[in-house]
Amino acid sequence: EAVVSTQSTGVVMLLKSCFVVASSMWRYAAAACATGAAGYVAANSNLFSGAAEGKPFPEIKSTHSLVAKHVTKEKWDKLSGIQTATSGFTLGQAISCAVEFDNQHCGIYAGDYDSYQDFADVFDPIIQEYHGITAEAKHTSDMDVSKIQGNVHPDAPVKSVRIRVGRSFNGFGLSPGITRQQRLDLEKLLISAFSNFEGDLKGNYYPLLGMEESVRKQLVDDHFLFVSGDPNLISAGMERDWPEGRGIFHNEAKTFLVWVNEEDQTRIISMQKGGDVKAVFERLARAIKAVQDSVKEKSGKDFLFDEKYGYIHSCPTRDHPTT
Repeated sequence: EAVVSTQSTGVVMLLKSCFVVASSMWRYAAAACATGAAGYVAANSNLFSGAAEGKPFPEIKSTHSLVAKHVTKEKWDKLSGIQTATSGFTLGQAISCAVEFDNQHCGIYAGDYDSYQDFADVFDPIIQEYHGITAEAKHTSDMDVSKIQGNVHPDAPVKSVRIRVGRSFNGFGLSPGITRQQRLDLEKLLISAFSNFEGDLKGNYYPLLGMEESVRKQLVDDHFLFVSGDPNLISAGMERDWPEGRGIFHNEAKTFLVWVNEEDQTRIISMQKGGDVKAVFERLARAIKAVQDSVKEKSGKDFLFDEKYGYIHSCPTRDHPTT
């Protein structure tokens, strides 16, 4: 995912598998939601908890969603009692947004890598329809900067460029299903990995829990801070134990960021003023490798990657051809 911020909207560029969308400003907004931070599923655990049979088929309020189309009663009866091994996630938890809200297009999240396998009868057709691919499709990824030809014209009214990807590590649940201990362990591992960064990637980590007001204000002014309150994330269980186990790393030049335990385990971001897309992409490629290599050195854990789905995210709309 990539954003080119310009003085005039309407410019759209395609950079390999990254989408570069023109915009006049950074957009970080969160909507208020009456549902508690534990989420809709927690408030209706009798319907959505696993390890029990005979749970009633839920009313799916988003009647035109992909969940409504592909979560049939037959599939529900087959899959609703399954709990995943990594985080104990259930199909009921996966579809909570489509059950609670009437405005979802997709309406499903994965709680861990197991979800894509245990609930493949639901996830596979949703992924295929959303991305317009066949059941035989395979993910391709190419981060070779040398293959990028050309750049944004220096006279173009481009204010800034941002490119970001999500990455997850094996052995931990994804945000909708990750346990409290897994989230804390992952944050600890990433903090240790960040300490290995050198050169222009070197920087500091700022945990959301206990953040000083001066630091919070600076991160807000820099448009770096992610916040709570998104109704979908709350419903899906992604804001449990907020803000514990979450934080932001950025380098000294503020051109490389990592969001920890927001919607994805990590969001790796490269950005800078001006229109030098190639430089931003080059830094992103180095940053992704730095995060991957450092975590692997510290723990032996690697990115979650599937030959079919690609790099695993909590939201299937980001899987397969997008990053």
